[in-house]
Amino acid sequence: MVEYIVRRLALMVPTAFLVTVGVFMLIHLIPGDPATVILAESYTPEAAARIHQDLGLDRPLPQQYAIYMGKLAHGDLGVSVRNRLPVTQAIGERLPATLELGAAALLWSLMVAIPLGAIAALRRGRALDVIASGLTVAGISVPNFVVGILLILLFGLVLRVLPVGGFAAFTDSPPDNLSRLIMPALALGTFGAASNMRFTRSSMIEVLSHDYIRTARAKGAGWWRVVRGHALKNALIPVVTIVGLQIGAILEGALVTETVFSWPGVGKLAVESIFSKDFPVVQGIVLMAALSYMVANLLVDLAYAWLDPRISYS
Repeated sequence: MVEYIVRRLALMVPTAFLVTVGVFMLIHLIPGDPATVILAESYTPEAAARIHQDLGLDRPLPQQYAIYMGKLAHGDLGVSVRNRLPVTQAIGERLPATLELGAAALLWSLMVAIPLGAIAALRRGRALDVIASGLTVAGISVPNFVVGILLILLFGLVLRVLPVGGFAAFTDSPPDNLSRLIMPALALGTFGAASNMRFTRSSMIEVLSHDYIRTARAKGAGWWRVVRGHALKNALIPVVTIVGLQIGAILEGALVTETVFSWPGVGKLAVESIFSKDFPVVQGIVLMAALSYMVANLLVDLAYAWLDPRISYS
């Protein structure tokens, strides 16, 4: 197991390298000049040239990339163009808010999806199954920013039971933090809940048709004991794969959700940095997102061995 983990971690290095190449080239193809954002109305060609020199933008792209990789090898992601803060600090200040939002969205999606998906499989073809399937189609079809706007209209403007946006630290005011977290978490987790429900239902239907389920029932095991002890655990293997991808995609979904709800996380920082041509911050965020996908996939592979003892990486 340890050898497998070390090998997977080593494979992350060339993957991360390819990500840095792609991101660096694509970012520098985006039209616009950071100097125009920094100088704004005081823009002059001479001042812009000085900023290009300070930021190293007057050098050839291969040389710029070599300098960036040299700093990255020492853990230096560069300095933000907008506020001159280290990129690690700029991302680190916003990361806790994104982790809180992502964890809440993932938690509610799993709490809803797995029980409803399992029950829909057990009640296949009945009213509950039809309702759950309809909710699944709606959750997958509607984008999260539309869900967010609908939640704001209903709970924020019509019923006036939840604040429409903003952020409050949990340490400062737990009730205020949770009230502002509910709608963004629901919006961000809706797609994941729908996907997990669909995969749980289809996987449960397949598992319930296997011989070992019939054998357990023939030996006198109760139906719910068979479901809990045999069917559900084996049905969760494909669901774990989807959940792993969702963990990596939390930052991707947060780009829109955090903007809609003015949630000060990494997603909102990415949007702000793109519009302000803050290349170092965008590169740092994309690299972090790529690493989150790789780590999530590694955790999924390890979870397989826990769910199914027949799977071994030794």
